[in-house]
Amino acid sequence: MDWFAADDYSLGRLLFKEGLAVLYLVAFVSAVRQFRALIGTDGMLPVPEFLRTSSFRRHPSLFQWHYSDRYFAAVAWTGAGLAAVTAAGLTDRLPAAVCALVWLAMWLLYLSIVNVGQLWYGFGWESLLLEAGFLAVFLGNADTAPPLLILLALRWLLFRLEFGAGLIKIRGDPCWRNLTCLYYHHETQPMPGPLSWYFHRLPRPLHRVEVAGNHFTQLVVPFGLFAPQPVAGVAATIMIVTQLWLVVSGNFAWLNWAAIVLAVSVLPDSVLGRVLPVPHGAGATPAVFVGAVLAATALVVVLSYWPVRNLFAHRQLMNASFNPWHLVNTYGAFGHVTKRRYEVIVEGTVDTRVDDYTVWQEYEFRGKPGDVHRRPRQFAPYHLRLDWLMWFAAISPGYAGSWFVPFVARLLRNDPATVKLLRHNPFAQSPPTFVRARLYLYRFTTLSERKESGAWWVREDIDEFLRPVRRREVAGL
Repeated sequence: MDWFAADDYSLGRLLFKEGLAVLYLVAFVSAVRQFRALIGTDGMLPVPEFLRTSSFRRHPSLFQWHYSDRYFAAVAWTGAGLAAVTAAGLTDRLPAAVCALVWLAMWLLYLSIVNVGQLWYGFGWESLLLEAGFLAVFLGNADTAPPLLILLALRWLLFRLEFGAGLIKIRGDPCWRNLTCLYYHHETQPMPGPLSWYFHRLPRPLHRVEVAGNHFTQLVVPFGLFAPQPVAGVAATIMIVTQLWLVVSGNFAWLNWAAIVLAVSVLPDSVLGRVLPVPHGAGATPAVFVGAVLAATALVVVLSYWPVRNLFAHRQLMNASFNPWHLVNTYGAFGHVTKRRYEVIVEGTVDTRVDDYTVWQEYEFRGKPGDVHRRPRQFAPYHLRLDWLMWFAAISPGYAGSWFVPFVARLLRNDPATVKLLRHNPFAQSPPTFVRARLYLYRFTTLSERKESGAWWVREDIDEFLRPVRRREVAGL
């Protein structure tokens, strides 16, 4: 079947699948390590309460039939195990049907988590992982030829990811159009990385070049994905380089890495084979496999109506799914760039009364800025969900309305699952009597300030975010 097989993409397919399996592994491990405090039975947004008002039709999930923390952990660990086996290359050696079932199981398990994850799982890269994972079901194993239609569907996904992000920017904040957004973005992004201070201190003309390069990569280059080789490969390579630039300048969970593995699937064996061994030739293509690929392709075509309509809509949605299965979604981020960085600093005290002499001690988070002398760390592709939502909370208290007071309530009783999400709990021996939150304005230090103080940040206390509260005031939350 000459029309079906893309014989020059065996290595690209393999690298895509194993790279995607690594991202699945990170996602499942992240779920295991964080779910009890976030959505567990005693979490800030408990799954059992969510399930009381949801349905399988609106939120398809294995947890619609049963939920317990132990069951959730079993689901996540099962997904992690399947992902680890697949990343090691073992799944690709299984019969084609079994290989597809492993990928389908990973997709179903992670879909089940995302659809009960509520705000904690409301990020575009969740849908991106699920959409890519669904397409991986139909990529075949080592003994089947890479299906051209699914490889094209992966390019269509990468196109929507990049082009949607480009459109949301050019239509949004004027700083994208006048090339000045990176005057601010490296400093105000949700979770800066260890090199973000240096990126922020680049000369402003270079920042303008960065923005112009971003527009070229997201608004022009994606069309090259559907051109013949070597144009498609050049387009994918440009995207890979751009995404690596984003990887070293910030922390965006697995978003950038997902884009990279998608782009690798565009590179032919004639290119990748120069540095890596090309897998052996494929055998005959089973008719059932062909039928499954055709059905999946037809589904992608039909579901593409909604994201295409959104791309041309006057009010383009950002990171939205049009169906509860998270298939064929729309993507895009940072249509608006914050110009000033605010941080919510959470503090506690063991004093029995609050006055001008009260001694407050800060809780330190793993990723978000706190101590001005602590250099930002690299966590991506691991996703620190609490730290991310703390960034949103600093932008507007409305983003924290459903979970912030329950978070404080758990700090007041030293809830083990909650304090595990933090870098430092100053009340490890006994819980605080009061907890409060203050809003601070942060900015990166200048070069001279950095040399003089050794600090990475300068901060200013701006306002109260949450007044001091004690345990009895938030009891039951």
